[in-house]
Amino acid sequence: MKPKGQIFIGDMSKICNISKKALRYYDEIGLIPSQRHDYNNYRYYTYESQLCVPVIKYYKQMGFTLDEMKEYIEGNTTNVYRSLQRSFQAKAEELEEQQEAIRRKQVAIMDWSHLIQEAENVIDHDVTEPSVKYVEASQLLFMDQTFEDDMRGSIINIEFTNYVESLGNEITGPVLINFSSISDRVEGLDQPVKILQKTLIPTKPEHTYTMGGKTMLSCYHIGNHEDLGETYEKMRRWARQHQYNVSEESFERYVTDYWTTNNSAKHVTEILIEVSRANVNN
Repeated sequence: MKPKGQIFIGDMSKICNISKKALRYYDEIGLIPSQRHDYNNYRYYTYESQLCVPVIKYYKQMGFTLDEMKEYIEGNTTNVYRSLQRSFQAKAEELEEQQEAIRRKQVAIMDWSHLIQEAENVIDHDVTEPSVKYVEASQLLFMDQTFEDDMRGSIINIEFTNYVESLGNEITGPVLINFSSISDRVEGLDQPVKILQKTLIPTKPEHTYTMGGKTMLSCYHIGNHEDLGETYEKMRRWARQHQYNVSEESFERYVTDYWTTNNSAKHVTEILIEVSRANVNN
């Protein structure tokens, strides 16, 4: 039923389920203007003002700003419908971009969660024996760098972070380092490496490194990175005993590391080395 007479702010607030504070602010910016009594300056609203509230709530639901709402409601543009169509299309595109940004955040969170689950499984079941497996090919962002035996600085890598930002990209999943020499890695010598990580936005071919698509020897290492040399030696012994040739380079995949916890006893690293069957004379 259409109310008669004047609607005071308290009644307006209750009828329309909107706070007095919001009504006062909307009045200040001219979105829902009130009227004033001449004799006491009390604020009151008309029935027409009251009907603006559901419209404003609907615009708000769709994500429009108060300035945009005011422009649409007033309808003072030359071609109001064309203006509305352009605005609605722009808003739809903006919301699509927001949805994509939320999707990327969800992917990053789930990828990290899966790494933690993987680490828990490795630790709980002491999965530390070498094994051969086929590693699916993956396209990773890479950056060439010199490794100077600084594990924390290489994993939480400021230079790589800045590089990702300079490309307008975002990363997810584990950090990997491609070491060019296993011998130098074990001896703690400086060497050229590639810092690798999956991106959430496709990268250009010149920034992309294809990792995997090969048969590789895999072994998990639990604990301090300074002890990784022991796992490398275990893998080399296993390869000799099972008649495999190993590559000169390796990949270290940091399942959990300083990104997750400073407790190095809980760090889990997977070492991957390309292998091939050795020729055995009968």
